[in-house]
Amino acid sequence: MSARTSAESARDIPEATVARLPIYLRALTSLSESGTATCSSEQLAAAAGVNSAKLRKDLSHLGSYGTRGVGYDVDYLRYQIAREIGVTQDWPVVIVGIGNLGHALANYSGFRSRGFRVVALLDADPQRHSETVAGVVVRPFDDLERIVRDNGVAIGVIATPAHAAQDVADRMVAAGVTSILNFAPSVLSVPEGVDVRKVDLSIELQILAYHEQRKSQPPGGAELAAGLADGLPGELPGELVAEGSSS
Repeated sequence: MSARTSAESARDIPEATVARLPIYLRALTSLSESGTATCSSEQLAAAAGVNSAKLRKDLSHLGSYGTRGVGYDVDYLRYQIAREIGVTQDWPVVIVGIGNLGHALANYSGFRSRGFRVVALLDADPQRHSETVAGVVVRPFDDLERIVRDNGVAIGVIATPAHAAQDVADRMVAAGVTSILNFAPSVLSVPEGVDVRKVDLSIELQILAYHEQRKSQPPGGAELAAGLADGLPGELPGELVAEGSSS
């Protein structure tokens, strides 16, 4: 029988669990910094903002790291999760688009403390070239390929306006970047094998606005609005019905 590749032998961890591992890692880091050596699943779940049953199920995908009657060794579990998600090594990152958001990302200290090193800041605007942000000099976007090659960059961050994001993504992929964090308000098309995570702050605010609106509605208000939109028991003006029913 042929030897299995590392990809084939890797644990098959559900995406929902993968999304929560960094939250557990952050909670464990906080517990460790406060001097906590061991914690129960209930303590860790409370620190992470999830229920303990979900946490135990998530951690079961990684192996058995808890001790009955004792709980989890905080530093050991923190290392195991960090190793599982790959932040025990140094990941070089390039940020493209050094406007207000790009500046904020470049100055974010959490990158370095969590295993990510910003090796280059790139922008197509010549007026930004040679500007220094967080100790890194802004360079022309045309330097992308050389920077990716020289630094072994696999992760790129896009903080450009929406109209430029796809072109930037295409250049990143062609240069060898295989993971992209996209802050631009646009949907990227990338080939198979390239992972994209989208962060849209306006969508998050709209979700909060939805919940705030529901808080202010009287009991049954949502059902009444839905009934009106369907023409029962009355009818809304046509333009309002059309607007409310569009997706």
